[in-house]
Amino acid sequence: MRIVSLVPSATETLFALGVGSDVIAVTHECDYPPAVRELPKITRDVLPAGLSAREIDSAVKERTLAGLSIYELDDELLRDLRPDLIVTQELCTVCAVSYDDVRAIAEEIETHPRVISLDPHTVGEVLGDVRTLAQLTDRKDAAVELVRDAAARIDRVRLAVRGARRPRVAALEWLDPPFAAGHWVPQLIEYAGGEDVLGFAGERSEETTWQAVEAAQ
Repeated sequence: MRIVSLVPSATETLFALGVGSDVIAVTHECDYPPAVRELPKITRDVLPAGLSAREIDSAVKERTLAGLSIYELDDELLRDLRPDLIVTQELCTVCAVSYDDVRAIAEEIETHPRVISLDPHTVGEVLGDVRTLAQLTDRKDAAVELVRDAAARIDRVRLAVRGARRPRVAALEWLDPPFAAGHWVPQLIEYAGGEDVLGFAGERSEETTWQAVEAAQ
């Protein structure tokens, strides 16, 4: 199988499942495991280097309103690679190339690759995506081990902090402007013994204010 991964987390999962040799191209942001650094990069960032956090946020919002992505897909390379499977995501419009763009290009490729979108909102769904990739690559046994190991590690952490004081935590994934982390982050904070005062498990990350952060103490 010839796989193109457009999501760094999917790239890591595919290698963890033992199908890294099937991955033929990755994003410019994929850097783990080290072997991916030698693979063709099929995306690039269209924003200029050196922007401040505020400038990046403004540029992202402008491009989003215009229906544009902040990443560019090398569609010519994608066609030349003739993949069987393309792994992408729709969860975050600023985290990867446009899903619609990927679908449109895939329809023009002679091999008619399958396009799978991974869009987890919770820890359970993240682990579910491991199973999804395993089914697509015939690595179900490897997935069982990966998921079992992850669940065991979570249980060990929860057990270690049982009965301890629960600190109040403000998890921010962007600072200017501040964004409260959502999705699975509040769950991770809970597992580690904390209380997330801004984000909500399974919900999208939300822009907030420093006044709101201070008030949540």
